[in-house]
Parts: sequence; C-alpha cells; structure tokens
Amino acid sequence: MNINIVCVGKIKEKYLKMGISEFTKRLSKYCKLNIVEVADEKTPDGVSETVVDSIKLKEAQRMMPKIKENSFCIVLDINGERFDSESMAKKLDTLMVRGNSDFTFVIGGSLGVHENVLKRADMKLSFSDFTFPHQMMRLFLLEQIYRWFRINSGEPYHK
Repeated sequence: MNINIVCVGKIKEKYLKMGISEFTKRLSKYCKLNIVEVADEKTPDGVSETVVDSIKLKEAQRMMPKIKENSFCIVLDINGERFDSESMAKKLDTLMVRGNSDFTFVIGGSLGVHENVLKRADMKLSFSDFTFPHQMMRLFLLEQIYRWFRINSGEPYHK
C-alpha cells in the first residue's frame, strides 16, 4: 500500500514537524508513505481573482507531475464529500478491495487548488466548512489516515 501526499509549501513550525514525524512513524506499520512538497507562490494582499487563478495555476503545474497516473487521487477541497472516520475507513477499504493500492492525497496552498487539479481528482474530500492552514491540514490528514488504518485493522484508537 502506497500513500502519497502532494502538498504546497514547507512546514516551518516545530510543533507541526513533530506531529507529522510521529504519524509518519506510526504509519510505517501500515503503508509506504511519501510526502512531496512543491514550492508555494507568494500571495500579496488584495490581489485580483485573475492573479489568484494565476498563482493557483503555477502551484498546480508543480503538483500535477507528482500525481502518478495510476494513483487514486483524493484532493482535499472544502466542497468535497464528507465522511466520519469510520465511513471513510470503509470507503478506503472498499477501494483497496477493488484493486487500488496507490493513493495520492493533494493539499493545496493557502488559496486552495486550481481547477486542473480538481479535474484530476478521483475524489474530493472535505474535512469541514472551517478553513484550516494548509500546513496544519497535513498533520490532520496524517492523523486521519492512521486512524483509518487502525479502524480497518480492528485495532483500538478511533473511539
């Protein structure tokens, strides 16, 4: 099982690095984890929608080559489907039974993801209506992936 996370930007905060490191270690029991960071674009305050789209396009052009053609691509998007942890674990289990062994989760930058990335998605997943910093989403996603593996393995953790 391969889990890839393609994300915009580097993690700077020590507490996030520590959490990501912990869940990376925990996940090594269940999958091969690959985190790919692509450079983010600087976003000046008060930019137009045209500039926002241009920034998202530049980030998308960096992300798209990192998403393997045969990988089941799940883009984190506020307008995506919502699941509780047990339902998402079941969804992933069903996808694995159907032959998917390579999953790529995509976390966009501070402006979100470009339409080109959304078109590539096999699934769009929303964690909440809330807006979270994209660096923090990496930690949240890793924790949830770990939780899904534990649930599917019948191991305690998810309660």
